[in-house]
Amino acid sequence: MMYAVLTVILAYLLGSISFAVVFSKIFMKKDVRELGSGNAGTTNVMRTGGFKLGALTFLCDVLKGFIACYIGKLVFKNVFENGDEWAVYGAFLCGFACMLGHVFPIFFQFKGGKGIATSVGIFAVCCWPAILIGLAVFALGVFITRIVSVSSIAAAITVVSCTMIFHYINDPALFWPQAVLAIAMGILVISKHSENIKRLINGTEKKLSIGGKK
Repeated sequence: MMYAVLTVILAYLLGSISFAVVFSKIFMKKDVRELGSGNAGTTNVMRTGGFKLGALTFLCDVLKGFIACYIGKLVFKNVFENGDEWAVYGAFLCGFACMLGHVFPIFFQFKGGKGIATSVGIFAVCCWPAILIGLAVFALGVFITRIVSVSSIAAAITVVSCTMIFHYINDPALFWPQAVLAIAMGILVISKHSENIKRLINGTEKKLSIGGKK
């Protein structure tokens, strides 16, 4: 149990590494939270610092979610009896902890991102078919609307729904613990888009632009 608890804490600390803030300070000499939308995430870095810096931020946020989940899966599998069952719990618990760290990073005054990129890495471990479908929905949404927030919310709902469906089909006995954690992550991501939702309702949400150019 001690190893399990320490692994969850480690996942939160890993999630708390805000690459958007780190890279903006290194390459732009500014805090991305003071630029553009003020969000410490891929889209704001891409808008204010260019595509390459945004892509680097996205990749690192995905990797931290993946690593946190994968370590949780391995540790829980090896320290508990019924290791395969606990591996599932470990992946979801560490994924949720990592997402909490990304959204509320202890290293950066608890002002983090919205969790979209990190959730890609998390669900790549927890349910990779769901994340593939979610990425397709996101890409289609951006192509049609050019509005990242709409695409992100649609993708989050898709990933959570598909995760629940796939896990219920594969193992109904483990459905509810996984469903609760998946829904919690989805709610966390969507709640961080509350300002975007308000702007969407008012018709003032900006369309995607990179480096100041559409």
